[in-house]
Amino acid sequence: MTYLFVAVFLCMMGYTCHYAVTHQQELINNNYNGRQELLISQNTRGTIYAAGGQILAETKTDENGKESRSYPYDNLFAHVVGYASNGKYGIESSSNYYLINSNAKLADKVASDVAGVKYPGDSVYTTLDVGVQEVAYQSLGIYKGAIIVSEPSTGKIIAMVSKPDFNPNTIDEIWEELLEDKESTVLLNRATQGLYPPGSTFKIVTALEYIRENPDTYNQYTYQCNGRFTHGEDRINCYHGSVHGYEDFTKSFAKSCNASFANIGMQIDRAGFGNTLDSLLFNKELSVSFAYNQSRLVVDETTSDSDIMQAAIGQGTTQITPLHLNMITCAIANKGVLMKPYMVECVKNNEGNIIKQFESDTYRKLMSEEEAAALNGLMQEVIKSGTGTKLSGLSYTAAGKTGSAEYNSVKTDSHAWFTGFAPAENPEVCVTIIIEGAGSGGDYAVPIAKRIFNEYFGL
Repeated sequence: MTYLFVAVFLCMMGYTCHYAVTHQQELINNNYNGRQELLISQNTRGTIYAAGGQILAETKTDENGKESRSYPYDNLFAHVVGYASNGKYGIESSSNYYLINSNAKLADKVASDVAGVKYPGDSVYTTLDVGVQEVAYQSLGIYKGAIIVSEPSTGKIIAMVSKPDFNPNTIDEIWEELLEDKESTVLLNRATQGLYPPGSTFKIVTALEYIRENPDTYNQYTYQCNGRFTHGEDRINCYHGSVHGYEDFTKSFAKSCNASFANIGMQIDRAGFGNTLDSLLFNKELSVSFAYNQSRLVVDETTSDSDIMQAAIGQGTTQITPLHLNMITCAIANKGVLMKPYMVECVKNNEGNIIKQFESDTYRKLMSEEEAAALNGLMQEVIKSGTGTKLSGLSYTAAGKTGSAEYNSVKTDSHAWFTGFAPAENPEVCVTIIIEGAGSGGDYAVPIAKRIFNEYFGL
C-alpha cells in the first residue's frame, strides 16, 4: 500500500508539472492566479502592432505614474484588437500572456529598477493590414454585419470588421450602459461569433456533395427552371421570382437558382450530405485562438424532404459564422487544404528580438484537389456570367459566390453575402462579407469585395 501511494503521488506530481508546462498560458491568464497580478505590477503591458508596424494598442503613463491603454485607431480595430479592462477581449485577451510578460535584458531590468519604473513588456505583432481594414470598415458603412479578409495559402487574417462597434478608448465609460442594455450586441464580434443563415453561399456545400456523389456525371445535370420547385405541399421559389429556364449544373450555380438546387437537394444522399458537413467542420469545435461560435446544421437519414430542400439552399435551420464560411472558401482557393487561421505573427521584446514566432500551419484537408478545382470553376462562372458580374472585367480575375439569405417571414428581407477570392487561377486573398438586411449579395456585398480586392492589389 505504501508503494502504491508513493507511486500515485509521484504520478500526480509528474502530471501537475507536465500540465503547468504545456498549459502555461491558461494558468497565467486564469483570474484566480495571483501570478498574473504580480506580472502586471512588475511589467508595463506591451504594445500591439499591425503588420505594417502601426501601433494598434499601447500603454501610456501620465506624470503621476497612472497607466492607461490607448487605441490610436479608435473604433477601427474594436473587435479584433479588443480591450484590456473590464475583462479582456480580442487580441488583448488571446495574447494577454505575452503582453504582460517582459523578456527585457537583465541590464534593462536593472535600469528600470534604479529608475523606479516597470520593466518594458513584450510586444505583439499581428497580421492585420491597416489599409485593408480601413477599406473594409468604411465600405460596411452604417450597416450591421461583418467582413473577414485572409490569405488562403497561409491562414493569415488580414482584416476583420464587425459592426455595430465601439471605441475601446471609452470602454470604461460605456461599460455599465452596455451591461444594462440586455439587447445590445455591440460587443459581439459578428465575424467570428455571429450565426446567420448562409443563403445561396451554402450552395458551395450542396454542389460539393453532388460532385462527390456524381464525380463523372455531375456536368450532365440539367434542369428546366420555371421560378419554383414544388414537392408535395412544399415549394421553393427563386429569388424575387426569377425564371432561369434551361440550366446545366454550372448555370444553376452561377445564376444561384433556388429551384434547381432544391431539386439537387432531393437527389443527394442525406447520410452522405451529413458526412460532408462533418468534413467541412459543421457542428464541430474550431482550432482557433479566439472566441467563436460553431456553425450548425444536422442532416441524416431522418431529415425530412422539406428540411433537405431548405438546407440545400442554405435556409431553414442552417446557421454559419462568417469565419467558418471564410475557412471553407480558403480551402477551395488552396486546392482543398485549409490552413489554420491566425492573426499574431510574432512576439518581440523591447529591443525587437523575436521571443516567439508563429508559423503557418495546416489545419486539415477539407476536400480533394479535384473537388476544389471543380468548385473554383463554378465560382469563376459566378463572376463571368452569374450574380457576381460586378467583379468581372478587372485587371485581376476573381471567383466567388453571392447569397441573399432570408431571415424572417418577410420574403423581401435578406442578408447580403459574398465569399470569394482573387486571382481566381492563383488565389492570394480571400474575402467573406455579410451585410445584415441589405438585400441582394450581388448588389451590395460584391461591390465591397471589389473595393477590398482593389486595395489589396494596390489599385
